[in-house]
Amino acid sequence: MNEWPEGRSDRGGRGRNGDGYGRGSGSAQPEGARAMPHVQRGRGPGPRPSAPPQPQGVPQQHGYGHQGAPGGQGQQQDGYDSGYNTGQVYGSQGGGGGRRGGDDGRLGGGAARPAPDWKRRIKIGSIALAVTLLAVSVGTYFWADSKLNREVDLSKVIERPRDGDGTNYLIVGSDSREGMSAEEKKKLHTGSAGGKRTDSMMILHVGDSGNAMISLPRDSDVEIPSFVGSDSGKTFQGTGRRVKLNAAYAEDGPELLVRTVEHNTGLRIDHYAEIGFGGFAKIVDAVGGVEMKLDKGFKDKYSGADFKAGTQTLDGQQALAFVRTRYALAGSDLDRTKNQQKFLSALASQTATPSTVLNPFKLYPTMGAGLDTLIVDEDMGLFDLSEMFWGMKGVTGGDGVSMNIPTSGSRGSNLVWDRAKIKTLVDQMNNGDKITVKSG
Repeated sequence: MNEWPEGRSDRGGRGRNGDGYGRGSGSAQPEGARAMPHVQRGRGPGPRPSAPPQPQGVPQQHGYGHQGAPGGQGQQQDGYDSGYNTGQVYGSQGGGGGRRGGDDGRLGGGAARPAPDWKRRIKIGSIALAVTLLAVSVGTYFWADSKLNREVDLSKVIERPRDGDGTNYLIVGSDSREGMSAEEKKKLHTGSAGGKRTDSMMILHVGDSGNAMISLPRDSDVEIPSFVGSDSGKTFQGTGRRVKLNAAYAEDGPELLVRTVEHNTGLRIDHYAEIGFGGFAKIVDAVGGVEMKLDKGFKDKYSGADFKAGTQTLDGQQALAFVRTRYALAGSDLDRTKNQQKFLSALASQTATPSTVLNPFKLYPTMGAGLDTLIVDEDMGLFDLSEMFWGMKGVTGGDGVSMNIPTSGSRGSNLVWDRAKIKTLVDQMNNGDKITVKSG
């Protein structure tokens, strides 16, 4: 007896016209385009009712593996083949198209989608980041290096002392008003004097036994030795002439100042760095001010200083007034040099921090403000400049020494240096020994 309704035959799974309804896509005509009524099969014995008429179009189908068919092959528990081919997508183009990326993560045709290679992705990302950082660092280096004003030729300095341990920097703050407007001069209380003179001088020693910052009062009594003119190239013989230290700079600039310091101390100066009033104030403003704790307040009409005791943040104008004040201080120039050291150490400590170095919105303005007005020797590089900066910070790090050069009295209004103590101090620095000499 033919169990297929409406005269359909199950021979070979083909219908009345042999057009192969349930066996995949044997016909060239898409499966979804043919009407194939669904036949519901019963489970038990006995007569099976005819299937009600079905609407034309795509037949309704159960999920794959319905009725416990293993592997989703469309077989019911009674072993009867329903005629549905697992994986058939009705309405798809062509015959044998399987599922496209089902829930099990497989692609069409049964191929498994490869898992993401996170190790490789992380490696590529790390390399890309490293290359980017390297490019930025190299670019920043050459940009900053090009802004250094290498105007001092230390090869013109004659009769130089021997090299010793560590590196010695002569750091000079000049009273140059170059590039300042009339309004800026008035605001910063600098006056309008022409030319430039040294307003502060100090030696920074960076060595294995610790760093030392030694201030040289500008009223120090020194001898002008033989020297070669920085512009003329002419040799000037020493006559034993004694002057204030800042007169050496006024007479023939940085080269004669270095020659005079070396002659009177016996310490070789490796690098020279100088900054003017305007540049100093700009650096302080670029880092957002410098926090200082003042034990005593003071006021000075000449520098414009007006400070109260306590912790406060100094902007560029206030900082310049702070390091220039001497008339309001009991120790005059000696107390001023102490304030200068204290401020420079605070400035270095605040600037050499991750919040500044890793923040381009702070780092670039700071570097730009400082490098534009900084004058250095011809051999000074950015690494030397960095060592100088970190050396200033290290002075307050525990092992550093901060002091005035030892003095033994005065000659008129000039401070006389203590030659014996200075010799011991220089020997300790040259030999890499711990510094034990005191200012007094």
